[in-house]
Amino acid sequence: MTERPDTNSANQMWGGRFAAGPDAIMQAINASIGFDKRLYAQDIAGSRAHAAMLAATGILSNKDAEAIGEGLLTVLSEIETGKFPFRVELEDIHLNIESRLTEIVGDAGKRLHTGRSRNDQVAVDFRLWVRDQCDQAIAGLTGLMQAFLAQAEAGADWVMPGFTHLQTAQPVTWGHHMLAYVEMFARDRSRFEDARRRMNECPLGAAALAGTSFPIDRHMTAQALGFDRPTANSLDSVSDRDFALEFLAASSICAMHLSRFAEELVIWSSAQFRFVRLSDKWTTGSSIMPQKKNPDAAELLRAKLGRILGATVALFTIMKGLALTYSKDMQEDKEQVFDAADSLMLGLAAMTGMVGDMTANREVLATAAASGFSTATDLADWLVRELGLPFREAHHVTGTLVAMAEAKGVDLPDLTLDQMQTVHAGIRADVFAVLGVENSVRSRTSYGGTAPDQVRAQIALWAERLP
Repeated sequence: MTERPDTNSANQMWGGRFAAGPDAIMQAINASIGFDKRLYAQDIAGSRAHAAMLAATGILSNKDAEAIGEGLLTVLSEIETGKFPFRVELEDIHLNIESRLTEIVGDAGKRLHTGRSRNDQVAVDFRLWVRDQCDQAIAGLTGLMQAFLAQAEAGADWVMPGFTHLQTAQPVTWGHHMLAYVEMFARDRSRFEDARRRMNECPLGAAALAGTSFPIDRHMTAQALGFDRPTANSLDSVSDRDFALEFLAASSICAMHLSRFAEELVIWSSAQFRFVRLSDKWTTGSSIMPQKKNPDAAELLRAKLGRILGATVALFTIMKGLALTYSKDMQEDKEQVFDAADSLMLGLAAMTGMVGDMTANREVLATAAASGFSTATDLADWLVRELGLPFREAHHVTGTLVAMAEAKGVDLPDLTLDQMQTVHAGIRADVFAVLGVENSVRSRTSYGGTAPDQVRAQIALWAERLP
């Protein structure tokens, strides 16, 4: 007995080549509607632009184009109000919308797909979605930079220890430390801006892979969708996912920066450091230890990098072995990007909240800045500048004095002049002027240095750059 085609199943969307519907397991592995329905707004925008272009070029009647346009708005309303009947047998968001459109407007809906393929359709949908995420990342980073800038302005001259290897190195200012993150996140913002410019070409009209014989106007659809131009090669148009990879790469670097400051918050808010205090908004307690105030938000944000970096590696792995043009492997691109984008946007919002909320403990910072022989480099510089010692000799003299102070259980400014002169007879009383942390930070006046005047100059520059 010959099996009759199921007129209600997805094979009718594929055409007459397939007589039977898919097996349940094949349907499960093939369907993407569970996640790609997030592209509904972009899919409808692309279809409306395509229908308008088909009418303008005479490929579609104005009547049909108008019906399609109105029908797509009805579909949009149904989805946004939760009334849309998503059907897994229709595989993806594209066929779900087209099927529902045809139910609403009749045969006109069947004419919408003229001159395009699902290959260029998904390419434009996904590119529009990623472009929107770039805009959100840029806005989120701007807000985060403003939060760091406000912290820098409040503590432009507050002294704190600067670290290398998480060991006390030299005193710096709180404002200088905050501005370091402004610089980092500014680079992240520029990466998203740069990626957005490069991805702003429209693949719609490339059809399956070779273009189309219909007299379409790709420049019209590109303009309607806010692209700078149409893509120039139909093969590349449907097989390119560089835009998603660039978004993920920029997201991974940004998440790494978020993770670095999250780590500092975890350390700084500990009882051992007490550099900052986070309010109850961003901390939690312990189920057994009543004294605990855990920086859980910072810890969770620190962990988000793993998800984003994993998504980046996953998509690179998917794409690395694909010959031109489209392969079904590329259906696995979206979930990775969706998850990474969600994690990044949540991380940016959470970090902006924590930075705006945190309170620096100025007194503890100052005490810590004066400990750990943090002005040893200032002493070595003084020996070079005032006594004319070669730097290597000055380094040795300073190291000997540090060892002496450590043995006595004091810091460098606590040594007496007589004790210093046992190491080098030329040391004079005015050496003590460079051993204070306030003098140390004020002396670092080189461009980009930690001197409060330099910090305030950078704050002023960033205040002009940020909206």
